[in-house]
Amino acid sequence: MNDDVPVSSRRQLRHTAVAFLGAVSLLTLAACGSADPTPATTSSPGAFKPVAQKEGSEITVWADATRVPGVKAFQKAHPDVKIKIVTYSGNANGANDLQTKVQLFDRTGSGWPDVAFSANVNDASWASQGKTPYAAPLNQDVVSQSTLKGFADGALDPCTFSGNTYCLRNDLAQNVLWYNKKLMDKFGYSVPTTWEEYQALGKKVAKEHPGYLVGTAGDAWSPEVYFWASQCPASTATGAKKVKVDLQDAKCTRMAKLLDTLIAKGSVSKDTVFSAGFIKNQASKVLMLPGPSWYGQVLFNSTFKIPKGQIAAASPLKFAGDAKNYTGNVGGGLWFVSSHSKNLKASSDLVTWMATSQAYQATAGTYPAYKQAAVAWLAGQQKTGYFAEDVSPAFQEAAELVWPGWSATQYSQEAIYSSTVIPALNSGKTLTDTLGTWQTAITDKATSLGYTVN
Repeated sequence: MNDDVPVSSRRQLRHTAVAFLGAVSLLTLAACGSADPTPATTSSPGAFKPVAQKEGSEITVWADATRVPGVKAFQKAHPDVKIKIVTYSGNANGANDLQTKVQLFDRTGSGWPDVAFSANVNDASWASQGKTPYAAPLNQDVVSQSTLKGFADGALDPCTFSGNTYCLRNDLAQNVLWYNKKLMDKFGYSVPTTWEEYQALGKKVAKEHPGYLVGTAGDAWSPEVYFWASQCPASTATGAKKVKVDLQDAKCTRMAKLLDTLIAKGSVSKDTVFSAGFIKNQASKVLMLPGPSWYGQVLFNSTFKIPKGQIAAASPLKFAGDAKNYTGNVGGGLWFVSSHSKNLKASSDLVTWMATSQAYQATAGTYPAYKQAAVAWLAGQQKTGYFAEDVSPAFQEAAELVWPGWSATQYSQEAIYSSTVIPALNSGKTLTDTLGTWQTAITDKATSLGYTVN
């Protein structure tokens, strides 16, 4: 995730790996306490009043290098639309360029890009705020309702504030249970369906096949893989700039204890999957790995070099006492249309095409947030012949199971975990030992950004 906190080397490694496959969009959302929460609505949305429109006028589009070819493809398919393309960081790798420039444009009264892409889902939390927010409310006759309804359930939650939808989601990175089918069959293990079964198998692996792994806890995005899936209320959005932080909640402590047990046994690593040492010494011994959908091609294929026909994906796990399984999300870029745009039609047409077009999204590096585009994308994955089994069922199921209680905030859970929890783990402390320190770090960061913390 990207915010004003300096990025760790782990995040840079991940973004480097993801970027070359067009998967440079990563997110951090915050959390909610109930079993099936809904995003908080803070007030009744006001009516959007566009500036004077001038259809046919040139629009300025800010995008990262990965998205620029898509913008050019749209331009080629729509030669009547005049576009000025500006390549920028996309707010990847900890950059905060978009917000910084928008603040400048707000002061000078001009310069806002008509369309902007951001790899940081947290950007919606500031782009939707203020007397005249940078982002236009797309649900107010900017993008069609039929288009908005075509996204995976919950995909637009990070874009939704006070009843308005301020962005379109480019892609998802829903977590599934990755596993090496060849190794699982060789060892005679069955794929777990609950976290309790996962823990039991992790203990068994540590005893019967020491050195083999069922997970990692040293990645910056580990909270989004494990604690999000456990419905841990790390940051519950309860209103405008109001959050609840409770890492002593039973749904947080249960996951911390589970991971502590497997870390102690040696079947969950404290390293990050993108470290040189992990890639060299442990990649071939990954038996299972809960993680995002982009792990398939980016991690197992391109980084670990695991041969085709071995890797498969299973449904997200659940705790036995829970009514259903939930999962987290480690990615997903955003498309904004500026509320200052004088050509909302061309701007909205562009972001709609970028987010929903099968011609573009079917060959993208990451799983499209738009359901019809995702079907085409999955067909392409099947044609590669890389996976041991069709990943479509697990991916499609997980896309609809992202727990809605992990809400968009202006601070990065990844950065906080990297600076607080990972050093503690490496010094010999347990996750359970570190929950209090972790909570204080979240609270302090939230408070420094103007949040009221319960």
